[in-house]
Amino acid sequence: MKSDEIKQITQQATERLVAALQAGRSDTLTQYLRAIGHFHRYSLGNVLLIASQRPTASYVAGFHTWRKLGRFVKKGEKGIVVLAPVLARKETEGEPPCSSVVGFRAAYVYDVSQTAGRELPEIGTVRGDPGSYHQQLLRFAAGHSVAVEYSEQIAPARGVSHGGRITLLPGQSRAEEFSTLVHELGHELLHRGDRRAAASKAARETEAEAVAFVVCHTLGLDTGSAAKDYIQLWNGTAGVLLESLTEVQSVAAQILRALDFEPSIAAQQDGPC
Repeated sequence: MKSDEIKQITQQATERLVAALQAGRSDTLTQYLRAIGHFHRYSLGNVLLIASQRPTASYVAGFHTWRKLGRFVKKGEKGIVVLAPVLARKETEGEPPCSSVVGFRAAYVYDVSQTAGRELPEIGTVRGDPGSYHQQLLRFAAGHSVAVEYSEQIAPARGVSHGGRITLLPGQSRAEEFSTLVHELGHELLHRGDRRAAASKAARETEAEAVAFVVCHTLGLDTGSAAKDYIQLWNGTAGVLLESLTEVQSVAAQILRALDFEPSIAAQQDGPC
């Protein structure tokens, strides 16, 4: 495929993503953020406690919080011990009352895998079958001296880029794994060296996910609101993407050329991102 054709396709795809970001959050993302708001951000000590007792834990919450989310703890499940602060109310004349930590007590939380009931909202996902493009993408990674491995220990992350090594979460659908791998390759190609330090986390995630969207959309996978949801979850915006369009389009085009993409194979998607 000619470079001019690849360039035109990547430009059209990125323009589509910019327009989707400008349209605001999807209903899916709004529901997801509302549910995630019920989960506490634990201290490092509690994170280590949780990991030592249940290494595969992803979303943990107390018994009553799960009830509010329409889920219940399954019979026989053992709680994960965390340390909860004990607060004491302090009143000083002439000053508003305040609370201070006077100690800690053992409390119990449960991972989502220990519960059943209403499904938790999820951000959009990529669907379809990348076919032989998946193996070609793995060869592309190897050709750039990037090793690809699998580990359940990175959950709930779907993929992690370490600089010369990408770790993927096993058990993803073929489309999701392909999209995740493109995303992490985007990090490898865009965010190593000086550029990594110069770009914010929001900018890096926006750029990597934009590369994944362009490649997946161009190959005819059903991208839905996946890229838009992910970028906005990291507080990325259309403005952030516009600042790095050249880099995004260049890396996406590089990957598409390596995949020997044929435009006749790609589905023309006209629905919303």
